[in-house]
Amino acid sequence: MNRRILGLAVPSVVANVTTPLLGLVDTAITGHMGSAVYIGAISVGGVMFNMIYWLFSFLRAGTSGLAAQAWGAADKDEQALVLYRALAVALGAGVAMVLLQWPVLWLLRWFVDPDPVTGSLAGRYFSILIYGAPAVLGTYALSGWFLGMQNSRMLMVSSIVVNLVNIAVSLGLVYGAGWQIDGVATGSLVAQWCGFGVGLWLLRRYGISRPGWGIVLRGGELRRFFRVNLDVMLRTVCLMAVTLWFTKTGASQGAVILAVNTLLMQLFMLFSYMMDGFAFAAEALVGRYVGAKQPQELKRCVRGVMWWGAGMAALFTLVYILGGEAFLGVLTVDMAVIAASKEYWLWAVTVPFAGFASFAWDGVFIGATLSRELLLSMAGAMAVFFVLELTLFPVMGNHALWLAFIVYLMMRGALQTWLYRRVRLFEGI
Repeated sequence: MNRRILGLAVPSVVANVTTPLLGLVDTAITGHMGSAVYIGAISVGGVMFNMIYWLFSFLRAGTSGLAAQAWGAADKDEQALVLYRALAVALGAGVAMVLLQWPVLWLLRWFVDPDPVTGSLAGRYFSILIYGAPAVLGTYALSGWFLGMQNSRMLMVSSIVVNLVNIAVSLGLVYGAGWQIDGVATGSLVAQWCGFGVGLWLLRRYGISRPGWGIVLRGGELRRFFRVNLDVMLRTVCLMAVTLWFTKTGASQGAVILAVNTLLMQLFMLFSYMMDGFAFAAEALVGRYVGAKQPQELKRCVRGVMWWGAGMAALFTLVYILGGEAFLGVLTVDMAVIAASKEYWLWAVTVPFAGFASFAWDGVFIGATLSRELLLSMAGAMAVFFVLELTLFPVMGNHALWLAFIVYLMMRGALQTWLYRRVRLFEGI
């Protein structure tokens, strides 16, 4: 079981770590163009796309659980149906985003509210990169399906290809052809379509036959597909609400506290990349054992993922205690920010143990397609976050924000533990 977990988790971790490189490369290239406005434009454009694509992350999560259950049941027809339903929804949504790009851009620009010059450049970046929407969403669907088929190496290969192509094309267009921000956007666009193309090419090894569209779009199965994915999308909205409020409240306290929170949150992000790999492994294996109706293997898998999560939490806590200040020194040379971060350091160090169970349970719930329970646990934890933050902030300031965030992570894990025990997946078998 440990070999199965690690065989899926390690490539997923590599894919997770390389994913942020796409934005990092764009930022690094624009940082050498001679004006800070280019960096701001890329940052604003990145926020715009993150807001859109985060909402559609259900295409990966929802697909993986359904595909894994079909794989566990050895149902090749259902495997094909899950794949083509996900691709149909992804490509349909991507084309709709391209067609509606101008009202979408207006809405996002209104929400982010950049200055006119930055907003104009961000609009150019958006207007080029929006044509990658079908490829990005299609890659989400393929990634979820590959994971459900117990093959996370496909995610790793696709991520590496996307980043290599992005670096090569962006550098060539910016410094070779002098396209500046248009070259950065075009490089990312080419990389996104190459990533999708690689995913489609890797599909060939499975020999999946295309079912008729009448079967793919059949009412009952399509309703289940949308029910699972709608719950996952609403859960993502709850997660976004907490994240955006955390950032907004930090910004309201001034530049130093905002910088402190941003830097300390990077410790949470590093841990999340690791734990998401084990969550992905849980999605694939839990779905497999649910589909195959193997309750004992399911229990072994859940225990294994939890133990690995606890081990990662212990490791990261130790690393943060011993080397956290040095890590902050890599991220910033502003001694005022580093000094101010010491007051809140303990909160960041407690994140791994507060959050590992919620990450692990997320994978278990997605693999078992317990999407309604996933949504309910997130909504309950979100409510606790806002109650604590709004109640205690006038008294405790930024400490209240971090306390609310830590309790929110713990509450997610606690509620998921309780809900999982109530569901009894294999009752009656």
